[in-house]
Amino acid sequence: MAIKKVLLAYSGGLDTSAIVPWLKENYNCEVICFVANVGQEADDLEGVEEKAKASGATKCIVKDLREEFVKDYVYPTLKTGAIYEGTYLLGTSMARPVIAKALVECALAEGADAIAHGCTGKGNDQVRFESAIAALAPQLAVIAPWRIWTMRSREELLNYLSERNIPCKATLKKIYSRDANAWHISTEGGELEDTWNKASDAVWTWTVKPEDAPNEPEEVTVTIKHGEITGVNGKELSPYNCLATLNEIAARHGVGRVDITENRLVGMKSRGCYETPGGTVMMAALRAIEELVLDKSVRAWREKLANEFSHLVYDGRWFTPLCSAILASANDVEAPCSGEVVLKLYKGSVTAIQKRSENSLFNVDFCTFGEDEVYNQADAEGFIRLYSLPSRIRAINAMNKKK
Repeated sequence: MAIKKVLLAYSGGLDTSAIVPWLKENYNCEVICFVANVGQEADDLEGVEEKAKASGATKCIVKDLREEFVKDYVYPTLKTGAIYEGTYLLGTSMARPVIAKALVECALAEGADAIAHGCTGKGNDQVRFESAIAALAPQLAVIAPWRIWTMRSREELLNYLSERNIPCKATLKKIYSRDANAWHISTEGGELEDTWNKASDAVWTWTVKPEDAPNEPEEVTVTIKHGEITGVNGKELSPYNCLATLNEIAARHGVGRVDITENRLVGMKSRGCYETPGGTVMMAALRAIEELVLDKSVRAWREKLANEFSHLVYDGRWFTPLCSAILASANDVEAPCSGEVVLKLYKGSVTAIQKRSENSLFNVDFCTFGEDEVYNQADAEGFIRLYSLPSRIRAINAMNKKK
């Protein structure tokens, strides 16, 4: 198909700055840049429209997706309890579907023939974006320059822009690769490419070093309704503002740092340092309420949902029937999860120290160590005999075989 107009997922960085003229030269097409504001650093958005036009774009569209991102992607994921490989709170992974959805909507509104992105052929994001586009608008072509062009280094990209008199603030020295949004900031590259190297202080940008955090703990109260955070310290806030408030509080206590080596979808392992201060508090608060409200079998089911959903989100399968099915189940599980939790933040740790819910199954009349009138301890004997019956029969059979 002839490609006359391309919508580019644009960041203003070196890669996408080079992609704009490259698209025009290789496809003889109009290029429109699209920037998604999902809560990244303010510096990343400053002057981004002018940068795009200076690179040769017809126009640059900036869309604020912060509330949608937290409300429609972060909160549903929190309900499932998803944590990839036991540690990663899925910050980059959760942001990709909301960006992809907005990209598709913008491409269709602008009459574009294709969507282009700056993801490399080594990463997970190419799969996440392109799978979403395939599910939402299969008629749109996808252009991934990093899989096509011959340029392979920052020096080549800088020379490419210089030859065309296109301004770019990037330099040859780029120690780290970072990705930030309202939920987290990730850092890769530099000394992290050797797993024997400790992460230096330069890696961490959002959170205070735990050893340097205040010597006095801070308590924060979180309000939860149906598995969603609705308020902080008694103040009702929107999903995004709940997260932003908790980010600020938790970051000064060094909460939310992880240094992991994960399995990428494309087969290789990669090391990343992630800072998720507010999200770590949110996850702890929700799990605390679940301890009160969910019975043993329902909680075990939610844990199964968490594992399955962590891989679904990481692997870029948000716009699938399986995603809808898991989220429907998670909504049902979390429906009674309402209440308040007080958490103590101290030098990198977060601990739930108080919790209450009108739907709590904790009943002191039944579990007290003191005298009670509601529980007949003799009932346990019959329960144990039935519960252990398969083991009893197995042992009897074994003894009979020896006779």
